Amino acid sequence: MTVDGMTHTESIDIAAKPSVVYDAVRNLERMGEWSPENIGGKWIQGDGSSVGDEFEGTNKIGEFEWQTSVYVTRAEPGTAFCFCTLSPSDPMADWGYLLEANGSGTTVTETWVTHILPGIYEGSPERAAERAENVKKAMHTTLGRLKATLET
Repeated sequence: MTVDGMTHTESIDIAAKPSVVYDAVRNLERMGEWSPENIGGKWIQGDGSSVGDEFEGTNKIGEFEWQTSVYVTRAEPGTAFCFCTLSPSDPMADWGYLLEANGSGTTVTETWVTHILPGIYEGSPERAAERAENVKKAMHTTLGRLKATLET
């Protein structure tokens, strides 16, 4: 189940080949350079090259830091790197980087869909709206920083 308003898609053009962008977005150690929320991760099973590979992601918002289990749901070099949090059979959220070659490089589209149980935000629409807004801002920042890094 998707919670209303708890989805977002953001795109940016990056002057780099899709294969270069793909290698960057699946590099857990570097994600903290670009994302204001994700500060990195480590592979638990596999290396991100196959569906089902697992990593532990570390996130931080302000002073609040947490780890979560993450599973690769799509691993197509140069095309898509997608993953879900908590469980592939009952995910809390789906994230993805979709890559499309364009004349000057790659159009990168980051996606987010949350499937949070309604009870978590029930009675607190402000909290849900704040989370959605934070994700939107973080995605914009992440893609901008990724672009700056890959175009230097």
